[in-house]
Amino acid sequence: MLYLICCLVTLFACVLGTICGMGGGIIIKPVLDATGVMSVSAVTFLSGCTVIAMSCWSVGKTLLRKEAALDKHNTPFLAVGAALGGVAGKELFNLVAAQFADRNVAGGVQACLLLITTFATLLYTVRKDKISPKQVQSSFVAFAIGLLLGLLGAFLGIGGGPFNVAVLCHFFSMSTKKATQNSLLIVLLSQLAATLQTVLRNGAPEVNGILLLCMIAVAVIASEIGRQVNRRINNRQATYCLEGAMLLIMGISVYNMVKFF
Repeated sequence: MLYLICCLVTLFACVLGTICGMGGGIIIKPVLDATGVMSVSAVTFLSGCTVIAMSCWSVGKTLLRKEAALDKHNTPFLAVGAALGGVAGKELFNLVAAQFADRNVAGGVQACLLLITTFATLLYTVRKDKISPKQVQSSFVAFAIGLLLGLLGAFLGIGGGPFNVAVLCHFFSMSTKKATQNSLLIVLLSQLAATLQTVLRNGAPEVNGILLLCMIAVAVIASEIGRQVNRRINNRQATYCLEGAMLLIMGISVYNMVKFF
């Protein structure tokens, strides 16, 4: 039953995550937290590895096919910032978790922050037609934005969320579909840095190796499905998918806040 639950959640999360540029962890982590099938730290690690596989496949295919989705000027600075932010976010989470006798309570903190950021992102997405986007040209600002997005994604243990797409749309005047691909690169580097930090410090929790491999395999398959769907929908449809995903995430976050607190 554990394998079935984890694989079905991973399939749904990574298809939707690839379409919306969120990283499947934003659904995998809160849903598995809500089921209580394993500890928060184990869920975070499994989610992180799955997100790396999903985003690596999607970004890799984009680069190999030379699809004009990545912002050549800003993406390198966003990417470096995201990687450093991933390390900082993981450190910050460990500091917060250490303040509680039961580290699982930190899951409630993550759920609360995820609810707030997702709600703010939803408000922006609904009203973005009335908000003038900016066109950032500064490499330093692009680096700082990548750093903040990477930090937030790693702290939440999800790699990245809908806030990635909203920030990229607003500050770099990207379409939803272009922001999706750039967001997945940020997700990949942020989560890769955070997960490597955990492994190198021997802080990885005990997890079922077969379950991990199954989730990674499902994530790659789901990522390809999501890529194919993303190529066939327009920006308006992509926005609707993003808004629906945010409503789902907010509902799960509320449940987890009640559960952990």
